[in-house]
Order: sequence, then C-alpha cells, then structure tokens
Amino acid sequence: MAALPAQPVVHEINTRVWLRETGQRLGRAVSLADVPKDVWDEVTPSGVDAVWLMGVWERSPEGRAIALRDPVLRDAFEAALPGAVERDIAGSPYCIRRYEVDGDLGGATGLVAARAELDGRGVGLLLDYVPNHVAPDSPWVGEHPEYFVRGDADDLRRDPAAFLDAGRSVLARGRDPFFAPWPDVVQLNAFAGPLRHATAQILGHIGRFCDGVRCDMAMLMMNDVFARTWGERAGTPPEEEFWPEVISAVRAEHAGMLFTAEAYWDLEWALQRQGFDFCYDKRLYDRILNEDAASVRGHLSADVDFQRRLVRFLENHDEPRAAHTLSPAKERAAAALIATLPGATLWHEGQFTGRRVRLPVFLDRRPEEPADVSLRAFHERLLASVHRSGMRTGSWRLLDCAGWPDNNSARQLIASCWTGPAGRFLTVVNLSDQQAQGRIRLPWDELGPDTWELTDVLDGDRYGRSGAELLGAGIYVDLPPWGTHLLSVTT
Repeated sequence: MAALPAQPVVHEINTRVWLRETGQRLGRAVSLADVPKDVWDEVTPSGVDAVWLMGVWERSPEGRAIALRDPVLRDAFEAALPGAVERDIAGSPYCIRRYEVDGDLGGATGLVAARAELDGRGVGLLLDYVPNHVAPDSPWVGEHPEYFVRGDADDLRRDPAAFLDAGRSVLARGRDPFFAPWPDVVQLNAFAGPLRHATAQILGHIGRFCDGVRCDMAMLMMNDVFARTWGERAGTPPEEEFWPEVISAVRAEHAGMLFTAEAYWDLEWALQRQGFDFCYDKRLYDRILNEDAASVRGHLSADVDFQRRLVRFLENHDEPRAAHTLSPAKERAAAALIATLPGATLWHEGQFTGRRVRLPVFLDRRPEEPADVSLRAFHERLLASVHRSGMRTGSWRLLDCAGWPDNNSARQLIASCWTGPAGRFLTVVNLSDQQAQGRIRLPWDELGPDTWELTDVLDGDRYGRSGAELLGAGIYVDLPPWGTHLLSVTT
C-alpha cells in the first residue's frame, strides 16, 4: 500500500451493520472475506483515500450482558431501532475483549482480504484502538493486574459501581474525569511501564493489518489528565508522556503507521506535539452547528500547520446525524466548506444518503431509511471534484471578505484559497440563511491585467473577470442563503 496522502479523506463504516445489510441484499451471510467488489466500490467513491472499518475487534460477552441488563441503554436501543431484540445487540465495539478480528466478521483472514480489496483501489485502511480500558473478561484482567488502576476491598465495599472484584485483585472501572465510571470496562494505568510496553506490542500487532489507527479518547492517557483523573491511585507520573513512548516504539516496526486521536478539551495541539498525525476538530464541528460565520472564521485563522493535522467532520458515530442537525441547504454548504479546508476529512457511512438516526454502536442492525439520491450525488460530486482538481495538494490561505457601510452581509461569508502545482482555487461559502454580498481580494499578484476565467469545479459554470478587478477592489460575490462557489482560476 502506498502512503496515504498528507491530508486524507476518510470514510467511516460501521462494519457489522454494513456486512449485515450486504448479506440481506445478497440473501446470504457475508464476511469481510467475501464482500463483492461492487459493494467495496460503493464505500470507496472517487476522492476517498481511506476506509475506517469501525468495530472489527472481538467484543466482550460480559460487556454485552451488562448492556442487556441496563434499562437506560435498552431504552436508547428501542428509540433508535423500534422493536430491537437481543440478537440485534452485539455489544460495544469499545468494550474489547481481545484485539483479534471477530470471527463473525471473518477473522484475521477476512480482514486481510478486505485490506487487499482496498489496496487494489489505492485506498488505505484504518482501525480502532482503545487505550484507556479493556473489557472485564479481557485476558489481561486475570493475567496482568499490574496493567490496571487498582483498589482494595474497602474501595469495593464503599463504591461497588467504581470497582471490580477480579478475583486476585480489585480493579477500578474505566472512566473519564467528568463522568461516573463505565460499568462494562476496566481502567488501564497510563503510568504503568508494563502497560505502555504491552500497548506498543498490541499496536504493532494491529499495524500488520492496516495503515493507521484511530485512538479512542486519546487525551485520557496524557500525564496531566490521567493524574487529575486518578490522583494517588495512578502512582507517580513518569517523566515521559504515554503517547511519545508508545508511538515511537510502534514506529520502529511500522514507520509509516498513521495515528489519529479522538481528542477534546482543546488538547489537540498538545497531542500533535506528542506524536499524533491528526486530532479531531470538535471545536469546528460545534461552531458550524451552533455558532455564526464569525466564530468559524476565527477558528480558521489558526496556524495552518496546526490545521493541516486536524480531522474535520460534520458527523461520526458519536455525533447526531448531519441530516438531523442541519437543514439540507446548510448541510451542503458545510460539506463544501469541510471538503476544501486543510486537514483530514471524515465522512460517516450514511451521511451521503441523508440518514437521520444515530445508531448506538452496540447495535448491528439499523432502521430502514429512504436514501436521498440528490444528496448522495452532491457528496460524491463534491469529493470527486475536489480530489480531481488537486487543490488540497497546494498551500491554503484564509481570505478577508469586505462589505460596505450599508451592507455588512459579507461577515457571513467564509473565503479561502489554495495555491500550488494544480493551480489556483477559490472557495466562498455563505454560512447563513440570508443573502450575502461582498468583495474578496485575491492574493495572486501575478494575475496582472488580463482577463481570467473562474470555473466552478462542481457544475462547470464559468465567469470572466479582469486581473485588475481581482487584485484591486476584489471579486464581487453575491450568494444565496447557504450558497457556495468552488472556483478554479485560470487564463
């Protein structure tokens, strides 16, 4: 497999749901080993650089049993999938018993076959890793109590929801600092040297199957976060951070392995410095959904090198569906913005067709929903057009949008450009539900006085403008609510 591009486009697939639906279409059981080629083609449209097969590892039977007994979870399952029965509940893909490919999915042989299919399309493969915890029936619980945050019999009597009697020892249940303990997982100790060594070994094992990993809640293993969460129970913080020690050990075996952090609490920069190639950009997601264009523009004024190592998204398995949270017009505008920013982009299977139900990850069946054919066509045209243009191989710059004393609607516009070997490209998005006008000066002094052609890379519309205008007052734009321009600029 060739190296992934510097700013990959990733398509997240809920593996069990996808295989079950594929089997229903074909009238037979389907594993990763025998997915038809046309089905692989469906999840790797033009412009997708990597597929994230979410949830391939062996899930915990004990974790599933805990979920089945939890009335809050059962209510959530019923709300998302009316009539859900026990056979629809596979258990959490983040309550992992072992990092071995689930036999129901085709085992290791199936995953090898899946990677070969992706490799043949020039598409990479990403998989999950959960650093913070394991299932209560993980072999580590009995064999390696030194890997875990530990308690004692008094802790178990005082707070049985926070501790687990593991027979030989009392272990803490997994948690983050802001929520009650999770009942179905056991807490690993980020400060324990043996655990760090074991983590590197497991990631080395995973690296033989894929091109990179998405590390669940990666910031929980940072020294300062872990110390605040666990205090004296964790022991003395080591001099070295968890992630630099682990990632450097893994890359001694897999030099090009990609590390992506699920990250929150404004710790993205710190995690980048600790070795992660990419970190979730949850702040941009929140600003697009809940704030105005000025907030988004402020976010995009950050250092470009930092932004190139963020993952931009409008939904994933942890967030509500974009079609549920955004109007159709706003969703298209936000998708055009996301697709043309620096950084990796993440797209969730079902997002392209307008699915509205966020499925709990415990389930391997989802309700039927009608596909929005026009929305799918838009997304596939967007990803293919941006990829074909080559714009994101260049250098990116945020641009100013100027208005007039009696018309400040330009503040609703987000404008940026790419410059590189593939050419010059301008993106303008009206991130509001009102008409917006403005002028945008372009940074290309070499344009000169000649007439330049601006071609929309999505629909082929062409506009002629003089270089004097583009460099002087700036290009005039007048966009409808949630309107967009994705323009190439050529002679």
